[in-house]
Amino acid sequence: MADKRLQFHEMGLDDRLLKAVADLGWSQPTLIQETAIVLALEGKDLLARARTGSGKTAAYAVPIIQRILASKQSVREQEVRALILVPTKELGQQVQTMIRQLTAYCSRDVRVADISGKADLSAQRPILMEKPDVVVGTPSRVLAHLNAQNLLLHSSLEMLVVDEADLLFSFGFEADLKNLLCHLPKIYQSFLMSATLSEDVQALKELLLHNPVILKLQGSQLPDSSQLQQYTIKCDEEDKFLLIYTLLKLQLVQGKTLLFVGAVERCYRLKLFLEQFSIPACVLNSELPIQSRCHIITQFNQGFYDYIIATDEQSLADPAATAAHASPGKGKKKKKVAQKGGKGKDREYGVSRGVDFQNVSNVINFDFPTTVESYIHRVGRTARADNPGTALSFISHTELELLSEVEEALKGDNADTVLKPYKFKMEEIEGFRYRCRDAMRSVTKQAVREARLKEIKQELLNSEKLKTYFEDNPRDLQLLRHDKDIHPAVVKPHLKNVPDYLGMTHTQTQPIFRYTGGKNRKGKAGPS
Repeated sequence: MADKRLQFHEMGLDDRLLKAVADLGWSQPTLIQETAIVLALEGKDLLARARTGSGKTAAYAVPIIQRILASKQSVREQEVRALILVPTKELGQQVQTMIRQLTAYCSRDVRVADISGKADLSAQRPILMEKPDVVVGTPSRVLAHLNAQNLLLHSSLEMLVVDEADLLFSFGFEADLKNLLCHLPKIYQSFLMSATLSEDVQALKELLLHNPVILKLQGSQLPDSSQLQQYTIKCDEEDKFLLIYTLLKLQLVQGKTLLFVGAVERCYRLKLFLEQFSIPACVLNSELPIQSRCHIITQFNQGFYDYIIATDEQSLADPAATAAHASPGKGKKKKKVAQKGGKGKDREYGVSRGVDFQNVSNVINFDFPTTVESYIHRVGRTARADNPGTALSFISHTELELLSEVEEALKGDNADTVLKPYKFKMEEIEGFRYRCRDAMRSVTKQAVREARLKEIKQELLNSEKLKTYFEDNPRDLQLLRHDKDIHPAVVKPHLKNVPDYLGMTHTQTQPIFRYTGGKNRKGKAGPS
């Protein structure tokens, strides 16, 4: 007989917090929440490794809120009691949203401020002067406020959280983090939360934690094959575009899908290619303003559209590494272009790491990730909590070595998470190849450059000029969609529909990806 799981109401939590948990529909805690909340309420430092989608945010947010509520019964002075460090602005906004949901019935007693955005320090100063109970931010932004004396923590801080700890060093926050520690008191409770336990995380452990409890709650960093199906297709560059066209146009992929590419230029090339066939998709990358990026994620979660084409943090960490994806088969000259194009990128951007995309049925690696960690975090956007999901990776001959590294790492983790080759008969879609080539001829380098510039200009306009308007008119926000056609490429009308003689033999094929929940872009439930 299985051991009885500890329930939220058995943890000694405040009634207002329990009511908010019930409103969120959490019937029982996840494994990490059940373990971490109790230990945190006992005052212990924690180093927790649990796979993405396991509820790590609530695992530290609930005890923080509970401790603040308990302390306010005796202490009336308003102070900053908790600091949550995140590697990206998107994750910062997500954490703030989660805490506001959990404090829905005690928002006067527990106030939270996210300072990870791009606003000027002077604009955020009044917020910090009010001494919110919880401050969320990236290490660089928090340190800037500490140096400007907008934020004082040396006497008030009681709890420190480092979320997605394995990403902080890869984003170049090591120096900021060490300088930041000089502003903290000698004694405080610390939590390190991470999907992987890298050497950098071990170094953070020595720096921040005192006699910590180490939680490794899942042996595998990804769910097993009963929940997450992982497939690979070996193909060349042209076949990648042919495959994605047929998979989406023939609806062999069903439900909300994230398509990961290796560089910003690839985002727009793929978007323009899909536009040729009237397949709408959003672009999400480090060049877009933070408000636009967060709004795209919010609308995707609300079911406004099904497809996001995203870059991940590798585009920022090593622009040269992604140059090969930007211009496959080209020489050194193109690498310089890729590096030059990285100047406008936001180093605190991250899509594959930590961001909570809801009800994602499928992840497609259009370009294979360059590290094992990146693969885990990309694929971890689906099959979250107890939901099923599917991951499909396109593998070119230059990516075979990377595939071997990922397979070796996952085999060592859990033999049941091995990537399986997807038996897809390419000869069955040869009839679509001429249409694919016709579309690709329209997606020129000039068209990609124009699309990139047009998108950024439009998003900057939406982000800045319309921000105040939409605060006053929230319903009109639905009119601001991010999957509209850019159209710098010549769109050929005949490509929009699939001719009967092509579609008849393929539409009977069993869809490879199941619809697993959420809404489609029309706001209605999709096919199952």
